[in-house]
Amino acid sequence: MPAEMQIHIQKVKLFGYHGLETGEEITGGEFEVSLTTYYSPIQIPIKKIEETLDYTALLEIIKERMQKPVHLLETLATEIASEIIAKFSIVTEVEISVSKLHPPIKNFEGSVGVTFKIKRN
Repeated sequence: MPAEMQIHIQKVKLFGYHGLETGEEITGGEFEVSLTTYYSPIQIPIKKIEETLDYTALLEIIKERMQKPVHLLETLATEIASEIIAKFSIVTEVEISVSKLHPPIKNFEGSVGVTFKIKRN
């Protein structure tokens, strides 16, 4: 019987220096990242960390990538998802959302963000 497992990392708050506006690369801002990875378990029940995805390894990829400044949230989302697909052969799909919690938009209160989904071929 085919099975699918999802690993979720939700609403991780990180500080980064991403954005197009002048000064964002200096002052930085708060971001929120949520990630879902999909894979087919080799066996059920899963009893060992080697039989699944270690969410701390996924979190480390997110943290490392967030330390490298880029202009676009789209760049962050696509690069993180692509790295996870490349690094973990059992992953069949990745969905990631990246939000800028306090964007420097005049007369705007709220957040902006992107969601990206990629499937292994």
